[in-house]
Amino acid sequence: MKIEVIVEKTKTGYSAYAQKYPVYTVGTSLEELKSNIVDALNLHFEAQNKVVSDKDLKIDLDLPQFFQYFKVINIEALSERIGIDKQILLQYVNGIKKPSLTQTQRILKGVQQVGNELASVRFIL
Repeated sequence: MKIEVIVEKTKTGYSAYAQKYPVYTVGTSLEELKSNIVDALNLHFEAQNKVVSDKDLKIDLDLPQFFQYFKVINIEALSERIGIDKQILLQYVNGIKKPSLTQTQRILKGVQQVGNELASVRFIL
């Protein structure tokens, strides 16, 4: 069971709600938010004896939230890698402009490729 969770940035941290269930929570960090939404969903499903874990969540972030959370990603290097002008990508990241679906998919694909490459790295000991 994948439960879609919409995450929004607030002045004090993050808020989240489950797309198809009457479950809402907040947290000061994404880690806390994930823990809180799992707890809230488990309370919701308690009568049905269903147990939810963070692996059951499909978390949706917008681009500014993603890049704010993953500050380790170098915007300039990513823009070169995926072939999007750095200034345009910065406007997307800062919420000045909203990317089209095609641009969003292009950015996501580039981020996922980097993630896959990082996941396959091994250090020589």
